[in-house]
Amino acid sequence: MPIFSCTTMSMCAGEEQRVGTRTVFVGNHPVSDTETYIAQRFCDNRIVSSKYTLWNFLPKNLFEQFRRIANFYFLIIFLVQVTVDTPTSPVTSGLPLFFVITVTAIKQGYEDWLRHRADNEVNKSTVYIIENAKRVRKESEKIKVGDVVEVQADETFPCDLILLSSCTTDGTCYVTTASLDGESNCKTHYAVRDTVELCTAESIENLRAAIECEQPQPDLYKFVGRINIYSDSLEPVARSLGPENLLLKGATLKNTKKIYGVAVYTGMETKMALNYQGKSQKRSAVEKSINAFLIVYLFILLTKAAVCTTLKYVWQSNPYNDEPWYNQKTQKERETMKVLKMFTDFLSFMVLFNFIIPVSMYVTVEMQKFLGSFFIAWDKDFFDEDINEGALVNTSDLNEELGQVDYVFTDKTGTLTENSMEFIECCIDGHKYKGEIQEADGLSETDGPLTFFDKADKNREELFLRALCLCHTVEIKTNDTVDGTTESAELTYISSSPDEIALVKGAKKYGFTFLGNRSGYMRIENQRKEIEEYELLHTLNFDSVRRRMSVIVKTEGGDIILFCKGADSAIFPRVQNHEIELTKSHVERNAMDGYRTLCVAFKEFTPDDYETINRQLIEAKMSLQDREEKMEKVFDDIETNMNLIGATAVEDKLQDQAAETIEALHAAGLKVWVLTGDKMETAKSTCYACRLFQTNTELLELTSKTIEDSERKEDRLHELLIEYRKKLLHEFPKSTRNLKKAWTEHQEYGLIIDGATLSLILNSSQDSSSNNYKSIFLQICMKCTAVLCCRMAPLQKAQIVRMVKNLKGSPITLSIGDGANDVSMILESHVGIGIKGKEGRQAARNSDYSVPKFKHLKKLLLAHGHLYYVRIAHLVQYFFYKNLCFILPQFLYQFFCGFSQQPLYDAAYLTMYNICFTSLPILAYSLLEQHINIDTLTSDPRLYMKISGNAMLQLVPFLYWTFLAAFEGTVFFFGTYFLFQTTSLEENGKVYGNWTFGTIVFTVLVFTVTLKLALDTRFWTWINHFVIWGSLAFYVFFSFFWGGIIWPFLKQQRMYFVFAQMLSSVSIWLAIILLIFISLFPEILLIVLKNVRRKNTKNPNVELPMLLSYKPIDSGFS
Repeated sequence: MPIFSCTTMSMCAGEEQRVGTRTVFVGNHPVSDTETYIAQRFCDNRIVSSKYTLWNFLPKNLFEQFRRIANFYFLIIFLVQVTVDTPTSPVTSGLPLFFVITVTAIKQGYEDWLRHRADNEVNKSTVYIIENAKRVRKESEKIKVGDVVEVQADETFPCDLILLSSCTTDGTCYVTTASLDGESNCKTHYAVRDTVELCTAESIENLRAAIECEQPQPDLYKFVGRINIYSDSLEPVARSLGPENLLLKGATLKNTKKIYGVAVYTGMETKMALNYQGKSQKRSAVEKSINAFLIVYLFILLTKAAVCTTLKYVWQSNPYNDEPWYNQKTQKERETMKVLKMFTDFLSFMVLFNFIIPVSMYVTVEMQKFLGSFFIAWDKDFFDEDINEGALVNTSDLNEELGQVDYVFTDKTGTLTENSMEFIECCIDGHKYKGEIQEADGLSETDGPLTFFDKADKNREELFLRALCLCHTVEIKTNDTVDGTTESAELTYISSSPDEIALVKGAKKYGFTFLGNRSGYMRIENQRKEIEEYELLHTLNFDSVRRRMSVIVKTEGGDIILFCKGADSAIFPRVQNHEIELTKSHVERNAMDGYRTLCVAFKEFTPDDYETINRQLIEAKMSLQDREEKMEKVFDDIETNMNLIGATAVEDKLQDQAAETIEALHAAGLKVWVLTGDKMETAKSTCYACRLFQTNTELLELTSKTIEDSERKEDRLHELLIEYRKKLLHEFPKSTRNLKKAWTEHQEYGLIIDGATLSLILNSSQDSSSNNYKSIFLQICMKCTAVLCCRMAPLQKAQIVRMVKNLKGSPITLSIGDGANDVSMILESHVGIGIKGKEGRQAARNSDYSVPKFKHLKKLLLAHGHLYYVRIAHLVQYFFYKNLCFILPQFLYQFFCGFSQQPLYDAAYLTMYNICFTSLPILAYSLLEQHINIDTLTSDPRLYMKISGNAMLQLVPFLYWTFLAAFEGTVFFFGTYFLFQTTSLEENGKVYGNWTFGTIVFTVLVFTVTLKLALDTRFWTWINHFVIWGSLAFYVFFSFFWGGIIWPFLKQQRMYFVFAQMLSSVSIWLAIILLIFISLFPEILLIVLKNVRRKNTKNPNVELPMLLSYKPIDSGFS
């Protein structure tokens, strides 16, 4: 990518030089005829998402592949075989390595070819540029920064553009950004008012302007810039530019015939391209176990090589053994240094035993993860008809991690709830309004016995309803001009926030209807069916820090009013104290009922005050450096000394089956934490409704209320922490081994904490009494079955997840949310799940998996997660098992051949064992196995506890598989060895040799490890039958074929007719069958005992078929 061109230009007298900005000349024309124009260098508009080129593919891909430890290890082994006189051919390790490297390279090369093809489709697409007052057709990759681009309806923007004008009179256009952030709703973008009328190629050509903006950065929702427009006679006019003026590459123009825009970021500097970079790599617990097992097996390999090398020289200490008469040493061998000879022998033994490290396991694991991820996407239970979408897998590397989750962190709004808001009631000056309009003055109810205050003042009612109609960012989705009452009944409101639509519809219930924006004026229809127009002067947009939004409007009578709505915690400190009490009780009561509440306030400005405010806002908006901080300060100064009018209550219904899902997760032993920005009362009500808190759950509160407003909040916090810890330690034993069991036997506890208290805990002063706040807090959390964190900022959500991730034992965390404010915790957790919700698709786009509804989490974890983990754990253990079975007879053989490094198996068998003979059955098993029925897994969540804590890849299961392999490998070798005590195995007295011996061992090996997998298989499909019996048939066919032809490229035909001759002996047939049975007898015996036990158990529905390495639990199973 070219280096960004960073230029500065003095656009106005005395203006400071800025760093980190770029200047773009509209149409690439100089702004003044007197100044010398120097064309600036920016990157072209080519998109390059591919990783390789034709020239660098081979070296770059090989470098990346050999960075893997296993691949590099086999490369070293191959080089040793080439350079040192080793007992096996370099082909034996070189061919499997070549196969693995080739398969991976083909896969990555094909994926990159697809990226090249997609890039070319984009780069060669047709666009129209305005040059010399004409429409010029060009390829997209030819666009330069500064070019004016014409875009038609339903076309995607070829680069990041600043909107100059559109076919509409007010310079607006509608855009969908589904390909960027998944949001399908139309967003409105605006042109600055000075360029609105430039709707022809001729007028665009005459424009002389320069845009100063920030250098490219990936945030899709931020943009800081300004445009300076020049004319011959007047001073340049400066206008601020923000995200509402920027049209992003990849977005699509909708409901607008045509727009003109100037390119500011092109190619790999567009925001879409900058977002190509992936998230930080997450590694699963299984990967860590694989690396640990590799180290163990590497140690076994080194030990075998060292033992054989030592014993070789012990054996050769006898001169007759060292140099027998039939095998005299050469002069060179006698002169070779003994240390060098020992080192060479050690390397030779390493080569001989190197197949104990399974090189093909990595390819199999990758294929299993990639192919297995399709089962989530294909699951019809995850399909949601409302959005016509199913589940989506963004990364397949974490499939098995879904079966290992310990903590679930969930957002509330849009995740546990529908985020489909319904206006319930409002309160104006302490009077409650509920129900639909009956008279022109509305329907009013009062709380309690104060019946004489039947309603608020008429003017206050209308002021409140006007505030609801004006203080929002709602747009009207209609192609016709809205005028009068005939259109108002058919209005469709669109907004990025469902709350705002609910409030506008709520105002409509009481007779005030929002009719939309027209040329900077907001139009409403009042209760008397009169049209009112308000000039929209400024919008102070909502953000998660301020937790409020405001508009400044000018009435038809010339009055300037600010309307503000926001959370009670954000509004109450900014209004008159005597006004709060009337509304506060309503807000708290509504919150207890589980409703979302917003407070509404207003403020009037004198013309002089407004001039000052207007100047401050314009200065802040024009700033290129720290614009957001400056605007935040101005907003903070403006939104003070307001007058409270009332509050609203909106209901957000609980999602379908949310409560059942929470109960299932809890029964599975998972701890569920709710992290929300809502107030405590609302969140607590929701937690009871979704059964996170049960009626018998004792709640421990660490909130601003419990700490009180004392001067020493930390002292009070410390007292509460100590009190809660004592209570929990008394209830639960110190040992946490059976903590999940204890939940069902002891009093359940829930913890509630708010953002302010969390800040106090995390940022407490480091004196002796408070530096352990965090550790005490974590001890309390670990003993609680559920935790509610309310009033949380997005950063605090991530801090909570990080804190739990770093607990002793490194528990696996999962975060699930639907909004942009959940992205930080989704990225922080081990597994991130996004809900395809109504707050946009930022969460789904940044997640590892995305599902339409919260209820889908149940099956995703309890069924898919369980099966994925069991499958891949079995795959890993099986790979190490079959390779130890493979190499142990080779090790034992050295004791009977004078440690001469004589191979037991033919080179073809060494090469093809992992590639062909035993690879497909385990791959099919790891994709299709269902040791327990999916319906059973979802209906009995307690089964999830059996595999928690990486149970199947712990030391005990690993040792079981290792000893099983050692037993079977010993049976293979010594069973064949005792068979060969009679060297003549045929009636004609023909004597068999060492290659027949090795072939018998190898035949028993292949059949045993394959049949072992058949015994483990509980869910048979035609694919399993095909690969298991097909692999055995292929081995037999290959052995006949390999030994039945004289191969011209082989120096020795040592396997010629060996296999066919071997099978002509009845003794060998009997021996092979007997050795297979003896090897598998322990497994068969174990299966029989389990079946007998299952039939005799009192509760057969609970004692389900399970693998030996399952973690035994007695919690709730009796």
